[in-house]
Amino acid sequence: MSNVSFIEKLLDGVDVEWKALGEAVTTITAPSKVKKEVYRATGKTPIIDQGKGFIAGYTDENIAPVKSDEYIVFGDHSEHIKYVYFSFVQGADGLKILKSTLNNTKYIYYAFQTFYLKELSYKRHWSTAKETLIPIPPLSIQTEIVRILDTFTTHTAELTAELTAELTAREKQYNYYRDKLLTFEDGEVEWKALEDIAEIYGGLRGKSKNDFESGNARYVPYKNIFFNIDVDFDSLELVSVSASEKQNSVQYGDVLFTGSSENAEEAGMSSAVTIEQKDDVYLNSFSFGIRFNDDIRFIPDFSKYLFRSSFMRTKISRTANGVTRFNISKARFKKIKIPILCPAEQTRIVDILDKFDALTHSITDGLPREIKLRQQQYEYYRDLLLSFPKSETTV
Repeated sequence: MSNVSFIEKLLDGVDVEWKALGEAVTTITAPSKVKKEVYRATGKTPIIDQGKGFIAGYTDENIAPVKSDEYIVFGDHSEHIKYVYFSFVQGADGLKILKSTLNNTKYIYYAFQTFYLKELSYKRHWSTAKETLIPIPPLSIQTEIVRILDTFTTHTAELTAELTAELTAREKQYNYYRDKLLTFEDGEVEWKALEDIAEIYGGLRGKSKNDFESGNARYVPYKNIFFNIDVDFDSLELVSVSASEKQNSVQYGDVLFTGSSENAEEAGMSSAVTIEQKDDVYLNSFSFGIRFNDDIRFIPDFSKYLFRSSFMRTKISRTANGVTRFNISKARFKKIKIPILCPAEQTRIVDILDKFDALTHSITDGLPREIKLRQQQYEYYRDLLLSFPKSETTV
């Protein structure tokens, strides 16, 4: 269906008026505003603030809200344009609450969002954003456009929910089989304490802020360990290290651990060194590593799964001390006992988990891509539905 034929059929010869947004809406003054100090994670009344988060928090305080109705919320200095149909409290200044004077706020929202973001996104303040020209067809056509776009919005949301649920199910399945493969009963395997089979070493020492501003050597940052079960050597950072310094460098087969976290459950996250490096790579100051003794044959890919398994995470988190910040106790950490498997059994487990990991990651990678494609499809039809011709006096 061509653009022209579709619009002509929809309009059926009716002219479309173009108006500046400021002429199509009226500005609503909120009866009260709240400061960030009263924001809560839960509560009876949502707080609307600037930014992509939209609902920035909640409050249970007895504060007069904006009464429930159809509104468009626009945030100065941001791309914050939202349609609202509920009661709320206004948070930050710079927030404009708009209501259509033409009896179809939802249509005005779609039109404003389309032409503001598409043509006038540099106008990030209401004083100029209100100049955005939007098409005003007859109310019956506005209603039909809203119906179509609402349907697309619903379908996109439903697909996102389905894909997210699928991803969650695959991750649960992966975690189940990982933990099942890496859970051993007493007598099935030999257990040894880390202090008997490995040495613990620390990260960079004696470094100042200036050493990290420019550097000649690579090191593994804290977040690299925290977010990856094996070190991502494409995401290292630089530090200055002189030839005379005695610093510990990581080696193939080592397992690196974060030294602390805001809660015990996330302290001591592990990342295995599964790729050999030609040059020295160092470890950040807030982490530590273990290196297995020469007589202990641990396959690095097995280590990356083992130390992220549920039973090992439980053991590691129990070695953390703290109140507001939890630090791994090396004295307790080295007492942790781990299963000693022959290389053949390690390889068998790795082969199985690699397949599950690849399947899970294929969905993880595909999810945002699929959502993006659906969003592009939605935007295409939104633009198509709102591509009314402009008269020469409007242009």
